[in-house]
Amino acid sequence: MTVDTRVSETSGAALTGSNGSRQEGPGGLWDSVKKAAVVIGSGILFLAAFGNSLTWHLQRFWGASGDFWQDLWTKLCVMFEGHETALFYLGTMLVPTLAFWVTNGLLLLVDITGKPYFITRYRIQMDKNNPVDPAKLRHALKTVIFNEIFISGPMVVAAYHLMTLRGNPCDPELPTFHWALTELAFFAFVEEIMFYYSHRLFHHPSLYKHFHKQHHEWTAPIGVVSIYAHPLEHVISNMLPVAIGPVILGSHLTTTCLWYCLALVSTTISHCGYHLPFLPSPEFHDFHHLRFNQCFGVFGVLDRLHGTDSKFRQTKQYERHTLLTSLTPLNESIPDTPKKGH
Repeated sequence: MTVDTRVSETSGAALTGSNGSRQEGPGGLWDSVKKAAVVIGSGILFLAAFGNSLTWHLQRFWGASGDFWQDLWTKLCVMFEGHETALFYLGTMLVPTLAFWVTNGLLLLVDITGKPYFITRYRIQMDKNNPVDPAKLRHALKTVIFNEIFISGPMVVAAYHLMTLRGNPCDPELPTFHWALTELAFFAFVEEIMFYYSHRLFHHPSLYKHFHKQHHEWTAPIGVVSIYAHPLEHVISNMLPVAIGPVILGSHLTTTCLWYCLALVSTTISHCGYHLPFLPSPEFHDFHHLRFNQCFGVFGVLDRLHGTDSKFRQTKQYERHTLLTSLTPLNESIPDTPKKGH
């Protein structure tokens, strides 16, 4: 009961944008603009400076013809000729599902056994899930599987019918490398906006206790609980932000499949509870599960704009929120501040 009261109070405060701005200070908007400029500018520079070079290297790697991917796709199209719908479902259901469960299967081996130490030493909340509670995990797995079959599946079917109104998502000709990168950038932009605001909405006290509280049962999350959520939340906050981008652009199946896989692996890493070397930092979202009223977004741009990362930026977790490029865990190289009297 104590936790629920704290969550209701803090989530209500988090929804007040003006309060967040006062905490953030006058530099909040400018900091947000600078961060957005860095993200967008980096993407533009990458496209301009490395697009042609990367395309050339991929072509050289796969053969002198440079048509490896197109040839592979053509063979698939011939194999599924007259069955494009089946091809679409395999690409948007089977492949992303495999990506999700292969990634989480490896993580679950560590979560269940609490071994090996060379992995568990990178745990963010060292005193939690060591090993994970079996009964709690079984309950979460049932919900995850239900959401995949009865929520994600029908939504992908609906997405297919909407995308066919724009054209043929299984077109025999692949999109160009540069266009695929542009689409992925657009998908990420849409996801950041839709996830941030829908996520904050579910933190409103009147919605939190009925819907989002289920996901926050895990104050120290593990990878598989990334889609452990109430069905309504799974539709609005998990699926729509990811699925709407390809629908808007009428994207090719290959780009959509790649995006779904990236989104599922990314959210798994954000929830995994381990800050592993050379993988994106999960500190941002892990802190959200720990404190409830901070760090609502994916990339943190809107959190900086609205001041909903102000407390996070005053913590050791923020100092650790970086790509780990060594084998020394960040909780050792950047230890917690000793408590007074110790």
